Parts: sequence; C-alpha cells; structure tokens
Amino acid sequence: MLKDFELGLFHSRIIVPICCKLFIIVLLAQLSPQAGLAQNKLVRPMRQPVDVASGEQGVVVSDTVVASEIGRDILANGGSAVDAAVAVAFALAVTWPEAGNIGGGGFMMVAPAGEKVVCVEYREKAPAIVDEFSFAHWKNRLHARMAGVPGTVRGMALAHQKFGKLPWKSVVEPAARVAREGFVVDANLAYSLNSVLKLKSIQTDPRYAEFHRVFGHPEKRRWKSGDQLVQPDLAATLQLIATKGDAAFYEGKIAKQIVNEMKRGDGLISSKDLQQYSANIRPAIEGTFRNYTIYGAPPPSSGGITVLMQLRMIDKLNLKVDRKKFWTADQVHLLSEVMRRSFRERAAYLGDPDFVTIPEKVLDAEYAYQLAATIDPNKATPSAEIAGDIPLSKGPYESPQTTHFSVIDANGMAVSNTYTLEYSWGSRVVVRGAGFLLNNEMGDFNWYPGYTNEKGTIGTKPNLLAPGKRMLSSQTPTIVKQNGKVRLIIGSPGGRTIINTVSSILVQTLLFKRSLKEAVDGPRIHQQWFPDLIKFESDDYGLFENMKEDLIKRGHTIYHPKNRRQGSAQSIEVDIATGVATGVGDWRRGGAARAVCK
Repeated sequence: MLKDFELGLFHSRIIVPICCKLFIIVLLAQLSPQAGLAQNKLVRPMRQPVDVASGEQGVVVSDTVVASEIGRDILANGGSAVDAAVAVAFALAVTWPEAGNIGGGGFMMVAPAGEKVVCVEYREKAPAIVDEFSFAHWKNRLHARMAGVPGTVRGMALAHQKFGKLPWKSVVEPAARVAREGFVVDANLAYSLNSVLKLKSIQTDPRYAEFHRVFGHPEKRRWKSGDQLVQPDLAATLQLIATKGDAAFYEGKIAKQIVNEMKRGDGLISSKDLQQYSANIRPAIEGTFRNYTIYGAPPPSSGGITVLMQLRMIDKLNLKVDRKKFWTADQVHLLSEVMRRSFRERAAYLGDPDFVTIPEKVLDAEYAYQLAATIDPNKATPSAEIAGDIPLSKGPYESPQTTHFSVIDANGMAVSNTYTLEYSWGSRVVVRGAGFLLNNEMGDFNWYPGYTNEKGTIGTKPNLLAPGKRMLSSQTPTIVKQNGKVRLIIGSPGGRTIINTVSSILVQTLLFKRSLKEAVDGPRIHQQWFPDLIKFESDDYGLFENMKEDLIKRGHTIYHPKNRRQGSAQSIEVDIATGVATGVGDWRRGGAARAVCK
C-alpha cells in the first residue's frame, strides 16, 4: 500500500466510464460511509476516492451533489460560468449550511475568455460602531456581536450584473426550490449537523433556539444518511431575493429581520450598515511561475500575494522532483520554511487596502528570492528569529470551515469562488424567521493592538479593527493560465491552511507534473509561522510518520494527530491541447464533480 501511495496511486481501484467522460473511482471493499452511531459516539464519514468528471461543454465542482448538478444544469441551459457560480453559491447555502451562505462573504475570481482576470470581492465589513479596541476583552465568538456586515448576496448580484447571461431569477430560484421541497442528507452533512446539534450550548442556550428549531431533526433524533432536510424559512428568503434582487437583503424585509436579530442578540449591525454595504471588482494579483501565469485574490484576501510569494521562493530553491514519492523529507522541510516566511510577511503587511498601504515589495519577485536565500536546506529556522520588528509577547483564529467551488463553461470562462461564515456554522445565530446563519467574521480582525504571541495571536497594525473595514482573509481562489488559456481553477477552505493547500497543489501540478486528481487526493501539510510547528494530515498511509524523525532532527516541531483533515480543494484542470476540462471533487467533504453532457 505504501509503495502505491508514494507513486500517487492511493487506492486500488476500478475505473468506470460514464457520460461525458465522467469517472468515479471506487475503493475495493469500501464501507458505506455513515454518520451513524458507535456506542453513542459520532462516526466521521470514511475517506472516499476523489470524484472526477470531464467534458468540453462545462464542468462544476463543489461540496455537494445537489449544488454541482444545479450549476451543471445552468451551464447546459446556456448560462455563463458566473451564472452557474451564482446558482451554486445559493444552492450551497441550502445543502452545505455549515459554510455555504448568504450571511457571510468571500471572493470570486472570474476569467472571461480573452479578457483580464478580475476578482469580485464581497468580504464582510465591520459595523460602523466599532473601534480597534471593541473586542479587546471579548470572549464569546459564537454571538450576534461577532457578525460582520454580510457580503455574499451583493457580491453575487455584482458578479451576475457584470458577467451573467441568464435572468437573475432563474439562477437563484433553483436553490429556493431545493430549500422548499427538501433534499436528501448525505453522510457528510449528517455528521456536520449532528456534531453541532449535540453541543450543550445549542441544546440549552436561548440564543441558539432558532438554530435548533431550523436544523434539529423533526423527530428529535440524530440525522442520518437518507433523511430529508426541508428549510421553509430559507426558501422564502431565497425566493424574495430571486424576485426582488439584492435590495431585498440589504434594504427590504430581510434587512429588517437582520436588524431585529441584532437587537435581540446585542449585535452591532445597523440598517445603515446594510444599506451602505458594497461589493467591489478588483484587479487580480498576477505573477508568473515557470511558464504559467498565476491569478489570485487581492487584499483584503492575503491568499493571492502569499501564494505567489511562496511559489517564487520555491522556484528560487529549485525544489527537487521525485516521481516515486509523493512528498520527501527534503521537500517538506523546504516547503515548511517557505510557508513560515510567507506567513510572517502576511502578518506584517497585509490588510484592507482601503485602510492600509501595502508595500510594493511583497509583490516583487526579487524580494521573494531574498527571503528564499535565508533558508537553510538542512535546518529549521525558529519562527521567533524572523519576527523582525514585530514585537512578540510570551504567552486570531481562522476556522477551517469555509467552502470553495470551481466552474468553467463551454466558452472557456472560468470561476474560482471561496466564501465563508468563518467558524463551522458561523456564529450559530440563525436570523429568526429568515432561515439563514450569520457569520462570526469579526474574529478575523486583530483584536489586541500590538500584541502578537507564539501561539498564533496576531496584533499587527494592518488588520486592526476600524468602522467599515474588511477583515483580512486567507481565502485563496486561484486561476492559472498557460499561453493565455485557463489551465487550473483551484481553491480550498481551511482558514490559514487554505494558502498552503493551494500552493501545495500548484507545486505538484505545475512543477512535479502530477495530475490534479493525484494532487487533490494526496496528503497535505501546514506551517503558519506561529505556532511554530508543522501540521500533518492523518490520512497519509504512514508517509509523514516515516519522515518525522528526520524533520525533528532538523529542528521542526511536528503535530500529527489521529483525525486531522486539511481543506477541501474542489478544483478543475484543463487540457490546453484538447480543451477538455476535468473536475476533481475532494474526498475530504465528499466533493462532487459534474460535467455538461452533449
């Protein structure tokens, strides 16, 4: 098994051809995944193979089958990649509510065929009432106060206005229909629902009573695969958005419901905050890696700049390729040192560009090369040694629960979209009568001005709170072009791990020449400056375990728990010669790839 793994062939498998070159890789002797009961304990769904679909007329990859099929149908009916992306975004708010949302925000990279790549930025904003000390002594991250002004609905509307072909109503109504009629719960959603509903706070705290009413099983038992989830309040909300547009959310009935929720829960968002919210179309972060052009999300996302910085350092280090092993200890050491340095620069300089000036050097290839030159090929650099002028105290957190999806249409327009509620299930506050969750994105600001510690709390100035400011994000929707044509569409959830998940997949596909299927399927690592350690995924077939001793001798601290998964990179690659696109649904959340059939 280890030999197969090291070759990138992670499973003994049977390949079954289906319409439009759709393939499903089936594990021999696999067990049916169930979010069931084992001695009254929740059982996490088992690892499954990646889901793969190929075609020339369009491909959609997302976290759920329902959302991917809705997006595919939009493409089949003549919609653009952005039409499909909008439909998928609203569908995920129904079918993957722990992260899919209308109460959060994110970034949509759009590559129209033959035009410049841009980013539709719809990151949440801080309410007008805050100042940089508003959360300095705050403890409860699952509270209405933690909600930033949501951006998803306005962002989808802006993207559709600029790049859509079908009527707005036709791309929103499929999600409303699914919420109204219900859909079949799968193992991953059952596990997610049960994991949050079992919490004592959800069961007893009055502020989560609406959550329990909306998402609790009607028979007052645990959810299981095959159950039906119906969300009538959310259906009415989505139908209102479909009929009256984004104004319904920011100025109409839904806005009033949000403000009423703020009053009940001591939140901060006002009706004026909602009315004044705007999404933006920003230029993409752009740079080259070998003979590819990388396009990433700009600030207030840190993803585009940080990934490009990492790739440039990797290029300078001339990372050795070993086709017989998925990762080697040398590769992991160098990648970790690259990650360490890029995350230090992220903390030092990046924030909302409407509030802070980001130095040009972070986009300069020569600066990345200088950072690479400080890496010892045989020894880890303690993170404290590269703090520079960032004062360290002895002594914010980004949740891994985001979601990403990728789309390409028959004309070659590509969309890479990442959006989030921050924590899994956001603030856990459901807007009463509206059926959707509020984010808890205020946790992505730096709460403690000037206070940075070795546990990972960051207090640097660029990401301090301010009224109307957008919090720094690690979301990293990415599009890669080769000879002017889309080659890869990539992204992932995972909080700060997002950046390293994306860069690792790019290294494997663009440098190591592995297929996207192999790269998405394989194990992942993470190093984020502080805390000063390398985090390994647990589903590694012993690969990381076998290199731990070597890495520890080099000075690394290793964190390798039994049940750690990193990201969910729902991605697409395109064969430049044939134009055939292949979507890869990441196994980590049961991702679904769907292609348009001729």
